[in-house]
Amino acid sequence: MNTNQVRNLIERWRTDPGSTYHTWFLWDQRLKNFRSIRRGLETVVLEIKVGVFGNQFKGSSLETVVHSIAEQRQMFRGADHAFVWKPKLRIPDIYENRENQLSFAHFLDTCACCQHEAEVLNAIHQLDAHRIKGLGPAAANPLYFLHPTLAPPFNTAIVNGYNALTGAKVKLGKWSEYLAMREGILRLNVQFRDLLSNDLGAIAGLLFDIGSGRYLAPPTGDDESARATWEADLERVRESSVLLKAIEMSDNVDRTHTEIQGWLRDLGLALGFQVWIASNDRNRSYGAGKLSDGCLMTLPDWISGQPGADMVRLIDVLWLERDGLSVAAAFEVEHSTSIYSGIVRMLDLALGAPEQTVQGLYLVAPDKRESEVREQLARPAFSQVRHLGVRYLPYGELEQHRAAMARFGQGIKALEAVSKQLI
Repeated sequence: MNTNQVRNLIERWRTDPGSTYHTWFLWDQRLKNFRSIRRGLETVVLEIKVGVFGNQFKGSSLETVVHSIAEQRQMFRGADHAFVWKPKLRIPDIYENRENQLSFAHFLDTCACCQHEAEVLNAIHQLDAHRIKGLGPAAANPLYFLHPTLAPPFNTAIVNGYNALTGAKVKLGKWSEYLAMREGILRLNVQFRDLLSNDLGAIAGLLFDIGSGRYLAPPTGDDESARATWEADLERVRESSVLLKAIEMSDNVDRTHTEIQGWLRDLGLALGFQVWIASNDRNRSYGAGKLSDGCLMTLPDWISGQPGADMVRLIDVLWLERDGLSVAAAFEVEHSTSIYSGIVRMLDLALGAPEQTVQGLYLVAPDKRESEVREQLARPAFSQVRHLGVRYLPYGELEQHRAAMARFGQGIKALEAVSKQLI
């Protein structure tokens, strides 16, 4: 492996707007899902321990978690396949075997609670010792969301990218192979730390882009012709990405996540509500100031004291009545993010609050995502909460009517008129 060529590759990758580094690792919504996935894994552990986990993947708490992981853009697409129950093969054997279920729960619980590398590795070795049929390093993907600096993600493209870059022969399916690759990834990450990150998602994204064919690994020899061809390929990929990005930016109908939050903030304030902006978005620039200008700095005690308060603070926009005793409306803006994660955050608010204190729950998304919103709301995982009446508010309706609602509206009646109940 030529160090200079690898450094050149990483530098080109970092400046490519179409690379996983920009489309996923630096994605402003990526970190939001860490907490929801952690909470989802806690639910899986609890349900297994009390014996209500069930004997199938569909509709289970595990399905909810791994679907959220699989929706983390292209990096984790298909991550749920390894956990889908295959009845003819009886794999992965964590649905009908109680002992295997408990071993899996112990693994997740230990990893969620521990802090040190040795503890994480010991938990992996303990799980591996049980030899659970069909449950291998695919479990490293949930583990990444618990320990992003210790456990790299794992899929076919990442393995292929690692092998292509290093000349290794890592295979799929065994924890020993994953751990060997992990050691190599850690060494690479240290060597090129100034271009990567403590978060192993960065180097995993590089390997993913190599393994999925976006980038060629540097030539192994000193052939000048091969090197020139490789460098030309790097430049071609970058130029193609810059062109696509320019086309995307020229689309005047495209809206940003922050812009929609700003619309909802201004509308809520105009209607006389107190407004809360997601704690991780409040310092974003909007207009001549910050997105949180004129908004609440803290949430009422009845919200901040509930078990899911950390997730509620990440809800994109909340409208609260002036007395602070109830939430008039909660909004999750699903510009390009997982529809699932927004639903979960709003359910944390609604199900953790006293009765009658949350009036309306809204998924705000581009008009073209209606079918996706409908599909998510119809999932078995949400069958028990449909009575909460989560509604879909399209960008187009909000843009067209927000000025009139701000001027003539009263309460949230106008929102109900322009939004849809999809289930």
